Amino acid sequence: MEHITLLIAIVIVTALAFDFTNGFHDTANAMATTISTGAMKPKAAVAMSAVLNLVGAFLSVEVARTISGGIIDESAGVQPEVIFAGLVGAILWNLLTWLAGLPSSSSHALFGGLIGATIASVGLDAIHGDAVVMKVIVPALVAPLVAGFAAMAATRLTYRVARNADERATSKGYRAGQIGSAALVSLAHGTNDAQKTMGVMTLALIAGGVLAPDSDPPMWVIASAGIAIALGTYLGGWRIIRTLGKGITDIQPPQGFAAQTSAATTILASSHMGFALSTTQVCSGAVMGCGLGRKGGVVHWSTARRMVVAWGLTLPAAGIIGALGALLAEQGTWGVSAVLALLIAGSVAIYVRSRKEPVDHSNVNDVNGVNDAQPAEAAPAESGPEPAPVPLQVTITRTAPAGRAGEEPSVPDQPTTTV
Repeated sequence: MEHITLLIAIVIVTALAFDFTNGFHDTANAMATTISTGAMKPKAAVAMSAVLNLVGAFLSVEVARTISGGIIDESAGVQPEVIFAGLVGAILWNLLTWLAGLPSSSSHALFGGLIGATIASVGLDAIHGDAVVMKVIVPALVAPLVAGFAAMAATRLTYRVARNADERATSKGYRAGQIGSAALVSLAHGTNDAQKTMGVMTLALIAGGVLAPDSDPPMWVIASAGIAIALGTYLGGWRIIRTLGKGITDIQPPQGFAAQTSAATTILASSHMGFALSTTQVCSGAVMGCGLGRKGGVVHWSTARRMVVAWGLTLPAAGIIGALGALLAEQGTWGVSAVLALLIAGSVAIYVRSRKEPVDHSNVNDVNGVNDAQPAEAAPAESGPEPAPVPLQVTITRTAPAGRAGEEPSVPDQPTTTV
């Protein structure tokens, strides 16, 4: 086995950078509904999610095998600089969609970047088309629908079961249920998304001759990928949390519980089967499903359409960036340095632009300047919780007797009584 070269080290660091962006880009998947309903404080929610993402990274390597040996032909001559260019495409697309507050797929950004870079460098024959269709495209189309219908059915069942229950007795139960289901989604996210970076790092080590073909990820790869996604998750992708928690539908605690449970079940099942699906698409589909499942619930289809458009653009957009990066990186050391410089410059520019309209844990639930978080004790009801009573102000005015013609009537004090 050869030692790790400088180029492979750059690829590994870039892969961990992608993993970091994946973490904060996808924090909303687990915690958006929990934060928007007030079941957990924002900082506590992302901290819990970060820990469970780290734990989930150690539970399976099935998805990592799909990335390292399923989509790209390891024997086709794929070089580390090609993988580096694919990662650059994925990172830049992640940052652009984060800036726009769109919950697009980090997974598809990674697939698109790698596929585009590989086609530009080696050719179409280096891509396992059947694996791309069966393990990427088909799950991308089916999983959001499955999670959406499951969430819609679970929401209707939840409201039906609790319709005659005591409101105070059920509020604590739904709060605990939301926290538990959010924890399950975080764990599922770690088992799925952290493994994608493991797969890319393993692919780079195989391409550089450090590992034998068909090798499983070494323990240091698993640990570093888990830590990177956990750190990104703790940073919190507040822009996307706001969109997923408030932009699609007005989520009440029973809906949040139903959506998160449905999403976690779908993600865990796919991870077990080695399907590298998009947790973003699954969770977004579940949120839309829970909005349709509540009687009187409203889904903001304009936001949903923007999301779907972003989903459709992710693979080709990241692929184009990855392909251009591969063509430049293949020119040698100066080409790799140029791609790295462009990545850093683009990342800094996006960050500077984001500071003009900052979104963080203090204003993540603000809608039109008003904090719209639901209290954790919100009670379930078929049409949503009753609004809190508003004090009624009644103004009693005493009218003075009319004076003589031409005189101004005297106006006494007008006391105000609040009921």
